[in-house]
Amino acid sequence: MLKVIEQGLFTTLQDQGRFGFKDKGVPVSGSMDVYTTKTINALLENAPNATVLEITMTGPTLEFKASTYICIGGANFVVTLNNEPISPYKIYKVKTGDILSYGKLNLGFRGYLAIKGGFKSKVVLNSASYYYPITKSRCVKKGEELNYDEYEDFNPKISELKISSILNKRELKIAKGPEYNLLNSSQIKQIFTTTFSVSNQNDRMAYQLKEEIEGLSYSMLTSATLPGTIQLTPSGKLIILMKDGQTTGGYPRVLQLTDRAICVLAQKKYGDTVSFKLL
Repeated sequence: MLKVIEQGLFTTLQDQGRFGFKDKGVPVSGSMDVYTTKTINALLENAPNATVLEITMTGPTLEFKASTYICIGGANFVVTLNNEPISPYKIYKVKTGDILSYGKLNLGFRGYLAIKGGFKSKVVLNSASYYYPITKSRCVKKGEELNYDEYEDFNPKISELKISSILNKRELKIAKGPEYNLLNSSQIKQIFTTTFSVSNQNDRMAYQLKEEIEGLSYSMLTSATLPGTIQLTPSGKLIILMKDGQTTGGYPRVLQLTDRAICVLAQKKYGDTVSFKLL
């Protein structure tokens, strides 16, 4: 088991998501930055859907109760194992009593911890991803113990990767949304020439951008949305739905982030800037 000594700001268990229930109003959920989680799970030779810890802005302190292997990735935190710094995208063996601690956040917003075999957690609607209305868990708590399988021996095919980081990327690639044709030339120009900043209204449900453009008043039926759907409000706000976002919405869906762009945006916090580029 993994004992949570300190929980951090918002640390959750996530896999790749909860699919097939949007018609019931259940969001996909899952890791906000799947680019990172797939990479660190692959290094550990886990299934792509193995459950990981998603660590937001302030990280936890964790004590291992059995031997295993771990890999970290995502946001650039200062992370130590028994007070010795460890590197992202590199496999480490941990033993009973070892302490993993997250310190200063240098860049990005969400870090990830993968463990050999994945964390063992209750599966609800085919996923272990935390989403409170379904799992009744908002985040891991101090004193909680998380289950995993013990591994004494593991000889990975690849023990370390040098990857192209998405943490410094600012450009978000997008496709046209179902209501893109409602935009006029002025609105389109504003979208593609403005440098937008992340407002303080950002979480796993949605990101709002601080800068406004010309609004769009259009009466439409509530329609299906996806993670990465960008809605334009009558007041000119751009709202980008994320992994815990609602499954339907009444604002025009003018743009759609690519899967990779969702990962890029997931690593942005209040005040960080982004721009859009059409595919």
